[in-house]
Amino acid sequence: MNNYPIILAHGIARFDFLLANFIKNLGPLGSFVEVATDGINYFKGIARRLRKNGFDVYHSSVSFAAGLPRRAEDLAGEVNRVLELKGCDKVHIIAHSMGGLDARYMIARLGMSEKICSLTTIGTPHLGTSFADWGFEHRGSGVIELLKPLIDLDGFLALTTSACREFNDSAAETEAANPVVYQTYASQEPQNKVFTLLQPSWEIIAQAEGANDGLVSHTSQRWQPELIGAGGQRKQIAQHDFPVSADHLNEVGWWDINQFDIPGANLIKLAQEIKQYESSIKDVYLKIARDVAAL
Repeated sequence: MNNYPIILAHGIARFDFLLANFIKNLGPLGSFVEVATDGINYFKGIARRLRKNGFDVYHSSVSFAAGLPRRAEDLAGEVNRVLELKGCDKVHIIAHSMGGLDARYMIARLGMSEKICSLTTIGTPHLGTSFADWGFEHRGSGVIELLKPLIDLDGFLALTTSACREFNDSAAETEAANPVVYQTYASQEPQNKVFTLLQPSWEIIAQAEGANDGLVSHTSQRWQPELIGAGGQRKQIAQHDFPVSADHLNEVGWWDINQFDIPGANLIKLAQEIKQYESSIKDVYLKIARDVAAL
C-alpha cells in the first residue's frame, strides 16, 4: 500500500477555467474554496468522494488548449507543487482526455518519471482522434493561426492521428523503460445516448474509427496492450472498459438528459436517476484510487 497524493489532470478545455484561475490566485486560501466548489469542477464532485474515503486529492490547472510542451510544463509545475506541499516523493495521476497526453509528454520528455507512481487515463486520444483530422481538413489550422495573437490553440494540433503517431513512436522506448505504471479506461456509447452537441462528432468518428464516446474512439482510448522499447524493454498496459455507460463529458461526472430514459415528466424519478448515475461515475474513480494505492 502507498499513500501518494492523487492529481486529477483535466482535458484540453477546462470549462471551469475562470473558477480554476480564481482559486489558483488565492494561494493557500484556494484549497478551501476548491472544496466548496467541487460540485462545479471539471471533475464534478469526484475529489470530494475520494477525500471522504481518505485520499489526498488535487486538481491540475494547465494552459487552456495550448500545445503539449506548454501544458506538460504546467503539469510538471503542479506535480512539483504537490510534492513540496506534502513532502512526498511521488504522486498518482488520473487524467481525462488530453490530460493523459499532457502527463505522458511530461513523464517522457521532462524527466518526471521518478516522481510519478502511476498514470491512469480516461477517454484519452492516445492514437489521436479522427474528429481532429476532420477539423484540420476543414480549415481548422487556419482558425488556429488566425486566433494565435489572442489565444494559443496549438493543443488541437496534438490531437490529430498523425501527431499522436509521431509522439507514440518517439516516446515508446522511454515509456517502456521507466518505472511508471500505465493503465487506460475506454468508453463508448450509441449516438442517441451521447450529449446532443457531441452527436455530429460521434458520427464523424464512427465512420472513420467505429465505436466512440463522442470525441475519441474506443480504440484510441485503449492505447496499446504493451510498450516495447528498441532495447527490448517490455511493459504491459492494463486496458479497462469504463464500467458505466458514458460519453466524453459523463466520464468526468457530468450528466446529460440523453443518458436517461424516463417516460413523461417524472421529475422525482429523474432526480433519483441523476443522483445514482453521478454516484456510479464517482465510484469508478474511487476504485481507481484504491487500485493505485495498492501498487
